[in-house]
Amino acid sequence: MRKRNLVNQINVVPYVDVTLVLLVIFMITAPLLTQGIAVNLPDVAADPVDVAADEPLIFSVDRAGAFYLSAGGSADEPLEEQEVLERAAAVMRRDADTPILVRADDAAVHGRVMRGIGLLRQAGVQRVMFAFDPPVDEDAR
Repeated sequence: MRKRNLVNQINVVPYVDVTLVLLVIFMITAPLLTQGIAVNLPDVAADPVDVAADEPLIFSVDRAGAFYLSAGGSADEPLEEQEVLERAAAVMRRDADTPILVRADDAAVHGRVMRGIGLLRQAGVQRVMFAFDPPVDEDAR
């Protein structure tokens, strides 16, 4: 009679299945977590700004010059100038220290971006920050 050598083994197949399902879930949800609309930000060299723990109000201008605001309603629907003014004023009344982040597409007309900042100023915004991408270092490639 032969002796059987029994070794305790863990079946890892169910763990691999769960891991793959979680990977798919994260791959699907990660793009949905970005704030604001997709804009092609200009490349500028500058130090990053440490935004307070509060969620910033994100004001976006796309390449066509449409305004978007991350406060009230849907953040991916374009707004009229009056709507931007009203929503930004409501945020400023609630918390005047709310950080304001301006995301303007690289191809957006400068005057249109300045018009949007003027609307924010009318709403009571004192300071704005601009979002941009760091320049690509050609030597690092």
